[in-house]
Amino acid sequence: MKMPLVGALFAVLLLGAGTAPAVAATSHDAAAPTAKAAAPQAVKAKAVNFAGTVALSNCSGSVVRTAASLPSDPALVLSNGHCMETGFPGPGEVVFNRSSTRSFTLLNSAGSGVGTLRASKIAYGTMTDTDISLYQLTRTYAQIESTYGIKALELNAAHPVQGTAITVVSGYWKRTYSCNVDGFVYRLKEGEWTWKDSVRYTSACRTIGGTSGSPVIDNATGKVVAVNNTGNEDGQQCTDNNPCEVDESGNVTVRQGINYAQETYGIVPCIGTGSQIDLSRAGCALPKP
Repeated sequence: MKMPLVGALFAVLLLGAGTAPAVAATSHDAAAPTAKAAAPQAVKAKAVNFAGTVALSNCSGSVVRTAASLPSDPALVLSNGHCMETGFPGPGEVVFNRSSTRSFTLLNSAGSGVGTLRASKIAYGTMTDTDISLYQLTRTYAQIESTYGIKALELNAAHPVQGTAITVVSGYWKRTYSCNVDGFVYRLKEGEWTWKDSVRYTSACRTIGGTSGSPVIDNATGKVVAVNNTGNEDGQQCTDNNPCEVDESGNVTVRQGINYAQETYGIVPCIGTGSQIDLSRAGCALPKP
């Protein structure tokens, strides 16, 4: 888990944002039932850009919707649970419908800030089983599109697939990282937190502090399949900023320099009418307060 750190910022100042050394921002190894190797893509990949992403004060994020979202619904911003202004939630803790006035800088396709969006509340946030936050905004999807010409990114409702070509899009750094889904981690442990069924990237996605909360986009569909959240920096085992992989038999694997994300398909069943997070909806398995 990494917010912008002095080291990452210093590296960028020295080398330029496009060449900063890749450490992680803040993960599943045993194959999930639906995680089969991707077949060759016959469909032309969509161009991935910054449109719909946002910059937070300490992290990255994106304006997201489901396929069922209406233009009149209040818009939602997706980021990490560890990026919330309320601080890191402890194991088992869920932040639900808490008032917030947090602001987000909305980016266009070129990565330029075009306006400020504001939250009305933290609709949902946790670091238990996953690492996500969802902010409900004061504007609707239609109002954002009318004002800025920018559409929300759609959350994919299906489990991601091994081998898929993906792009991590950081609104904080205005930088993208391209690689593939390397596999899935049964349990990813970092410090006192444990995440289930996490995405492991191939080594090309060497994300840095500040990329936490970035949407992970399927290049073929343009949909969000995960949210970037951590990586093993120093080769330590299961410590802060050094997550370890634990398989179903309890075997521990450490992959220094490898980075991870949390799947987002499980969010979709939990979003009800008017962008309300309804944890009692059929298929919603997010941790409850």
